[in-house]
Amino acid sequence: MSEEHGARSAPGALDDLLVLLDLERVEQDIFRGVSRSALVPRVFGGQVAAQALVAAGRTVPDDRPAHSLHAYFLRPGDPGAPIVYTVDRIRDGRSFTTRRVVAVQHGQPIFHLSASFQAYEEGLEHQVGMPAAPDPESLPTAAEALPLHLPPDVARRLIEARAAVDLRYADLPPWGTVGRPREPRSQVWFRTNGKLDGEHAGSLLHLCLATYVSDMTLLDSVLLAHGRGGWAVGDVVGASLDHAMWFHRPFRADEWLLYDQESPSAGGGRGLGQGRIWTRDGQLAVTVIQEGVVRVPRS
Repeated sequence: MSEEHGARSAPGALDDLLVLLDLERVEQDIFRGVSRSALVPRVFGGQVAAQALVAAGRTVPDDRPAHSLHAYFLRPGDPGAPIVYTVDRIRDGRSFTTRRVVAVQHGQPIFHLSASFQAYEEGLEHQVGMPAAPDPESLPTAAEALPLHLPPDVARRLIEARAAVDLRYADLPPWGTVGRPREPRSQVWFRTNGKLDGEHAGSLLHLCLATYVSDMTLLDSVLLAHGRGGWAVGDVVGASLDHAMWFHRPFRADEWLLYDQESPSAGGGRGLGQGRIWTRDGQLAVTVIQEGVVRVPRS
């Protein structure tokens, strides 16, 4: 298994992702982004959420990192068309800054995000303990694991879609246990497939990269409870509905992060996922909650 950070596969994939997140400024508070191909014929939700956070963050001083975001996915995005992000400067306070971002395609809003930013200050401090998890280096890479459980073409496209990220499952993913319901909980380790030189922990880029990855696996735990393989095998259809994140402590997206995820509930054609992202040394960095459409296809 690959252990050298700089020697992992797809060396240009991270550069491509960084270009994707480097939005074009059209006017002072208007930005334009492009999309990349995904497994489904719509824009990947993590991409539009990360780009929207980039747009919001570029209107805020660097010494005020984001501490939370709340977003709704309104319409499927067209991967063949640019996305225009308009930032509304809701509030600039003494400690907190608030921004609202609307993403538009073909004259219609497809996504909106509210984000809050805060100047650093001292305060009360505590956190829950980090759950047990295997070492990431002991786990197979995506290139090693996915072909064991998916058709070759599907495995190849999924590996390509996630090539900028080294993402390793601590247990079998949903498509590895189809037909066998199990506890609605999953863990993955992830880091970018390459170093981010010169970027300090907690910078906007690291937060945006974690936002991008946070949408990749969070609803997996919903599928596990019902023995469904998910979008990769086509035994459910679904899409993200809303997404919320709280950034608690600085972290680096190019160092190993544990994403511990579970689903407390599903019903009404929707499933809820909640996750916590931990640094390798046990710091709780991010909390994530998402609800998505999860439907069984009609025969």
